[in-house]
Amino acid sequence: MRKNIVAGNWKMNTTLDEGVELANEINEKVKGIKRNCEVIICVPFTHLTSVNAVIESENVALGAENCSEHDKGAYTGEVSAAMVKSTGATHVILGHSERRQYFGENNEQLLAKTRQALANGLTPIFCVGEVLEDRENGSYNDVVEGQVEALFDLTAEDFGKLVIAYEPVWAIGTGKTATADQAQDMHAHIRKVIEGKYGKDVADNTSILYGGSCKPENAKEIFSKPDVDGGLIGGAALKADSFMGIIEAFN
Repeated sequence: MRKNIVAGNWKMNTTLDEGVELANEINEKVKGIKRNCEVIICVPFTHLTSVNAVIESENVALGAENCSEHDKGAYTGEVSAAMVKSTGATHVILGHSERRQYFGENNEQLLAKTRQALANGLTPIFCVGEVLEDRENGSYNDVVEGQVEALFDLTAEDFGKLVIAYEPVWAIGTGKTATADQAQDMHAHIRKVIEGKYGKDVADNTSILYGGSCKPENAKEIFSKPDVDGGLIGGAALKADSFMGIIEAFN
C-alpha cells in the first residue's frame, strides 16, 4: 500500500558511537509525537546491528545504504542482502546517484541487487534521477523513464513491493532544490510509466519519494503535491531536530 515515508540516508557519516546516539535521539523524538508517515533511517553497514538495538520498530525502521548483487561467495568487502536482513534491517537503498556515478553501477547490476533484496524480504528504496546536463537539454523524462524501466523484468507483485525515490542529481548537496512543481511533474511521470507497464493499481500504490535537498523549510510544500509521498533525506537526516522538522511536515 502507498504510504507517506520519510527516510534518512546517512551516507558515509558518523562513527559507530555517533550513529547510535543519533538513532537513539531520533527514536525518542519520534516516539513523542503523533506522526502521519513511516520513518526509516538508512545507516552504514557498520552501524546496523548496534542501531537496531536502540530503535523500536514501531517508531523507526532500519535500512542499509546498499547491498551486493551476489548472494554469497568470494566477493571481498561486499555485503549481501541476507547479511543486511540478519541485522534486523527491513529496507535497503539501491541505485543512489552516488553509487551510479562513483562506482559505475548499471541497470543490469541494479536489477540483480533488487532481486537479491526482494528474495531476502527487504524493501528496496530504488533511486532514479537525472544530472544537470539531462535537465538542461530536456532529456530528463527519458533518462528517468529508462532507469525505472530497468526494473520491468520484475513481476507486478515484486514491483509492488518497491519504494521509488526520485533524486534530481543536480539538487543533491548543491543547495539547489527542484521546485515543488518540478518534483510533482517528475513524480507524476514516474507513476504514469509504472502504470503503462503494471497498471493503475500498482502505480497508485507505489510510494514515490523526493530526494533532493529536502529541508524542514521546504518539505511541507513539496509533500503537499499529490504524487509526492515523502522524502529520501541526506544532510538534514544527520541532525535529529532537522530530520524531525521534515517528519512533522506531514502533520
